[in-house]
Formats: sequence, C-alpha cells, structure tokens
Amino acid sequence: MSTTAPVAEKAAAAKRPKRYSRRVVVGLSGRYLTLCLMLVVLVGPIVWQFLTSLKGRGESVYEGVLPSDPTLDNYARVADAFPLFQYVGNTLIVAALAITSNCLFAAMGGYALSRAGWRGRKTVFTVLIATLMFPFESVMISMFLTVREMGLVDTLVGVWLPGAVSVLNLMIMRAAFLAVPKEVEEAAVLDGANEWQRFRRVFVPSAKGALAVVCITSFMGAWDDFLWPLIVLTNSDNYTLQLGLKTLAGATTVNDQRLIAAGAMAALLPMLLLFFALQRYFFRGVGEGAIKT
Repeated sequence: MSTTAPVAEKAAAAKRPKRYSRRVVVGLSGRYLTLCLMLVVLVGPIVWQFLTSLKGRGESVYEGVLPSDPTLDNYARVADAFPLFQYVGNTLIVAALAITSNCLFAAMGGYALSRAGWRGRKTVFTVLIATLMFPFESVMISMFLTVREMGLVDTLVGVWLPGAVSVLNLMIMRAAFLAVPKEVEEAAVLDGANEWQRFRRVFVPSAKGALAVVCITSFMGAWDDFLWPLIVLTNSDNYTLQLGLKTLAGATTVNDQRLIAAGAMAALLPMLLLFFALQRYFFRGVGEGAIKT
C-alpha cells in the first residue's frame, strides 16, 4: 500500500483553515468584547482629557471630542498659572525618598521574613498581613499626631515618612526571595559568604523584577498622594503637585477646563515614562512577587 496518500491527506488537512465550534467562537468574542470595554473605560478618560488640553480658548469643551485647531498653548499657560516646576520638584523629592526607602527597607525586611531560623517569623508575617485590612483614614489622625510631635509638620520629610516602607512592597520582596532556590544559597554558604554578602550578591540580583515593581508602586504612591499632603502641608511653597493642581482651579477668574486638563496630563507624564522604562522588569517582577505564605 502506498504511503504517499496519508501524507498528502495530512498536508491537505494542514492547509485547510481550522474550524472552531460555535461555543469557542462565542467565548472568544465575549473575551475580546470585555477587553475592548475595559480599554474604553480605563483609557477613554485619559484620551478625552488629552484632547481637551489641546483645545483652544474659543472652542467648547463639551461640544465634540476632537479639537478643531489643536494647540499647546494650554501647557504654557499652566506654568504661568501656578509654580508648576516648584511643585514638581517637591513631589520628585518625596518620590525619590519613597523609592529609596521602600527598595531598601522592603528588601531587608522581605529577606528577614523569607529566612527560617528565628522564632516569631510567622507571627510577624500574620500581623503585617492583618495591617493591610486597616484603611489609611482609620490611622491618619494618630499618624498626624506622631508627625507633629516629631516637628515634621509642613515639611517634605513629614509627607514622605508614613510611606517610607509599604507592607505590600515588603510582601512582594519576601515572595521574590522565597523563589530563590535553596541550592543557590547553600552554594554561597560553602563559598564562605556571610549573611550580608548572600543578601547583597545573591538575593538582591535575583529579585530585580520585584524591585522594579516596588520602585513603580512607590513612585505612584508618592506622586499621586493627595490626602496626606493636604493634612500635613500648610505653606504653599512646600505643596506637592497634586495639591498644586487642586489650586489650579482657582488660579484664574474663570474655571478653565482646558487648563486643568493640561495640568493633569503634565502630572501623568512622569508615571508613564517610568512605567515604560521599567515595564520589562515590571511584568517579570509581578510573577516573582506573587504572595506566598
């Protein structure tokens, strides 16, 4: 019997387009429709705000989406309406402090929680997890009293201090360190590496993705924070960008939505740049930082 016939049939079958059942087609269509709706809900307001920031003074904000005569004049007006660069500088200082402290303390705390050999490790872990259930509003009064007793009210250090280390970032680093194979640590011990050397040369380089996640979340938390700076800061010279944007609505005699939209887009740009710069490490770090118990 010739063997060429089955081979020809297989080749012809491979060339024919694959047919999906109606159930599979409906399922895929539903998934893509859901993704499209999520895209519209999440990205739509940002796109609308960006297009609003490009509209000229004579155009109506609420009539039509696309600007008839796009202009960047609103972005120049933002810098004139309030001290934009001063507020950006204040926010960058707070964000830089938050990133540094979170990466350092979350890595050190996560390493300690991921290592066996000391009593109370599980108890400490459980207590830290339990603190995530308390909203910020329930502790902000006690935090303000503490900051006031330390003499840090109306200072950028007072804005930064409550966010110096996040429990969530600590859990991310702990999970990333738990993923490091024990054989790697044992090899480092045989080479004579002490505890600090193993942490610095073995574990931290293995958790670069998780550190990128901590970096992005810390920056976003400091950059977007509005309530805590509103409580702590009184002098406008120390305002962060979010407080400055709040005052932007009253910076002109007319509540100009184009001006506010331009200021909001200027505040969004640094976060987008940071995410795109670290996205390769971010998505890898999300897998490394899955919380393990």
